[in-house]
Amino acid sequence: MDGIINVYKEQGYTSFDVVAKLRGILKERRIGHTGTLDPDATGVLPVCVGAATKACELLLDKDKEYEAVLLLGVETDTQDISGKVRKTRTVTVSEEEAINALMSFVGTYEQVPPMYSALKVDGRKLCELAREGKTVERVPRPVTIYSIEVLDTSFSGGTGECGEKNIRFRVTCSKGTYIRTLCEDVGRKLLCGGCMKSLKRTRVSSFLEEGAHTLSEIEELCAAGRLKEILMPVDRLFLRYPALYMREGKDASLYNGNKLRKEEVLIKEEHSGSSDSVLLSGDSCFRVYDSGGCFYALYRYEPAQGCYRNVKMFVPGAKRM
Repeated sequence: MDGIINVYKEQGYTSFDVVAKLRGILKERRIGHTGTLDPDATGVLPVCVGAATKACELLLDKDKEYEAVLLLGVETDTQDISGKVRKTRTVTVSEEEAINALMSFVGTYEQVPPMYSALKVDGRKLCELAREGKTVERVPRPVTIYSIEVLDTSFSGGTGECGEKNIRFRVTCSKGTYIRTLCEDVGRKLLCGGCMKSLKRTRVSSFLEEGAHTLSEIEELCAAGRLKEILMPVDRLFLRYPALYMREGKDASLYNGNKLRKEEVLIKEEHSGSSDSVLLSGDSCFRVYDSGGCFYALYRYEPAQGCYRNVKMFVPGAKRM
């Protein structure tokens, strides 16, 4: 059971809750998630199973897309609506001013990680220190907001409740971006304060909300013996890379993660360009399969050494020693 499941995390579950429940459903201990979502947040959470757990760190680096609601006039200790309210203010800014302030964050800016986060300082999670009433200095980190699209506002009879000033928006951002911190930063820029009212992750890399499955759906598919319908093979993450196949009798080099000589591998003919030009490219990784067609690893060609070097091994369960 090696692959990736596009899970739709429902409200009330932590990312670790999802992993724990899937271990019970799938009867597989090697399971890892690809990016924490807060308990109140919902949406896409790709989960890696078996050999695919080696891909978790690769997916953590991918761009993400969210839909969020910014509530103006309220500041909380957690930067979202679930926290303790620290201050409220009357919102006097116009809809145009609020939208302009939000859009001004498109690009790269220095974001201070929130205290209520899983980041560690001196071996301790910031959220643990925050629950003890402690605040520590955090180093700002560069994050990139690639795009923001305003979906709705409550300034002119939109979705707000009881006179709330809300902006619902879609944001595409780099790894390590905290949307609730973005919401607070926008409120601070407007001098009225702000916090995140809701959050849904709609995309992680090529994993979309439309293809995500709840835990109950996954359990039903597993019980019906249909899990393979939603278990994406790990090599599909790397289809942009050319595929190399080991020649008959040469599999041992791959199984042991050794360097591979040019004469030990074959390239699939489906790729454009001459075999030599693709095989000797040092700019890209290669998907490497054994002679039986089982995906094993990513390799990169080293021109100076005239061979391929192991980048990441994905030992399939069927071959696990």
